[in-house]
Amino acid sequence: MEEKGYTSPRSPPVRPPACRWSNGKECVEKELAEHYTLWCNICMDQLTDVLTAISHPTRRAIIGQLANGPTRFLDVAKPFDTALNAVTKHLKMLERAGLIERRKQGREVYISLRGGPLREVAGWLHEYERFWNERLDQFEQYFKGKKRRRRRSDEQIHENP
Repeated sequence: MEEKGYTSPRSPPVRPPACRWSNGKECVEKELAEHYTLWCNICMDQLTDVLTAISHPTRRAIIGQLANGPTRFLDVAKPFDTALNAVTKHLKMLERAGLIERRKQGREVYISLRGGPLREVAGWLHEYERFWNERLDQFEQYFKGKKRRRRRSDEQIHENP
């Protein structure tokens, strides 16, 4: 017997209760809003994991190493003057963020970089880059206009002493 709210891997997915509103459009909009909010939260959690993972210089150095191709665990750990346990913790953080994957081949564990999450961060940053470029362009135009007005004002003063 299953407890209420618990689902086993074999049980059908639990669906939210049917909408109680009489207007079908409002119901659809509410459901879409809930799904969109959930999707945003999941995406932001993934983004947070990636940004947290790349926030540490050791993890960024590991990503730099792995950019050259898959590497054995001991080769990843070699350049760092830390215990293997510390490197393992860094790798777990990178793995949780989806930035690396481990593959066992015989006795060796090979670690490779997964670029997808970094592309997602780059896309997210690109939106802000466009925003700030537009704002900086406006800022530049403001000061160019101010400089022109000042130049005209100075010219008028020199013409009419």
